[in-house]
Amino acid sequence: MSKKREYKDDYPDKTLYIPGPTEVREDVLEAMCEPMFGHRMDRMTDLYTTIVEDTKEFLGTDNEVIILTGSGTEFMESSLLNLVDENVLCTTCGSFSERQANVAERLGKTVDTLEYEWGQAVKPEDVREALEESETEYDAVTCVMNESSTGVRNPIEEIGDVVADYPDTYFVVDAVSALGGDLVDIDEHDIDVIFTSVQKAFAMPPGLAVCVVSDDAYERELESESASWYGGFQRSLDYYDRKGQTHSTPAIPVMLAYRKQMKHMLEEGHDARDQRHREMAEYTREWAREHFDMFPEAGYESQTVACIENTQGIDVAETIEAVDEKYDMVFSNGYGSQLGEETFRIGHMGEHDRESIEELTDAIEDVAGL
Repeated sequence: MSKKREYKDDYPDKTLYIPGPTEVREDVLEAMCEPMFGHRMDRMTDLYTTIVEDTKEFLGTDNEVIILTGSGTEFMESSLLNLVDENVLCTTCGSFSERQANVAERLGKTVDTLEYEWGQAVKPEDVREALEESETEYDAVTCVMNESSTGVRNPIEEIGDVVADYPDTYFVVDAVSALGGDLVDIDEHDIDVIFTSVQKAFAMPPGLAVCVVSDDAYERELESESASWYGGFQRSLDYYDRKGQTHSTPAIPVMLAYRKQMKHMLEEGHDARDQRHREMAEYTREWAREHFDMFPEAGYESQTVACIENTQGIDVAETIEAVDEKYDMVFSNGYGSQLGEETFRIGHMGEHDRESIEELTDAIEDVAGL
């Protein structure tokens, strides 16, 4: 049983290279320090409409955007409640896609899984075969865009094109560790729901979840006999249309930070931000293959999280601790007991660039004697 450990005021600053949270700009942190104001004031309408419309502009979508206080898990759950009456096909290839299937089961949905070994990617042709050959009519297909437990980037664009051929089946994408650092054309590929958490590639303080919802998904919820209350598409979007605010009290300071950071993201531009993440990913893969190997299936490596196979048998936990103590840099071990010492992970997302990633890899080389 956990016991109280008093929070202190003298923790050393650490540079974060974990799969999230990640580094946050100083002026974004400072934006949270404005005096408090009411969530039903005109000032709140100014703030919320700004961040919603700026998000649409950054993502290049004509679909609706919902920003709620919570983690991306909120929309993992609510999208299943809002769109699935009974049957859902969950594609699984790692911990977070398996979690999506588990959430659906706990909500009482009938779940079929299209399963892959950890490290393998979901294949569009397999999704098509599953939809064609199954006697079940699925309400939705789920997929994780960026499986951060294994460093796999699934081809959600091609999968979306497949699901689009089944107009009564909705496509739900968990993009928690990718959106904002890996460009995807949401509208072009008929993604009905895609959600993220802001503490990942958006490089903001934790506390907000972002969800992009198609008109078809909104209409689907209207027809449903039950839906999520807090994360309901209708409830959130109708309130935004009427008031330009959230239906429940939001984390106002984090939204102030969101406003500041989204302006930075718009200034950089989505294409340029995508390119910067691609350069970081390519460098990290080259370094990993020189000293270790990449864990994901070739051609499906993540653009935001490198999962590196520990082919040299270094003591991962000891190396992480030594890099932390000597360089004040933090990276991550493999996910869970299955990959804990077999892999390690580097988050190259948010405000990092190639030079800052090189600083970390130099530190790992020094500590591990590579």
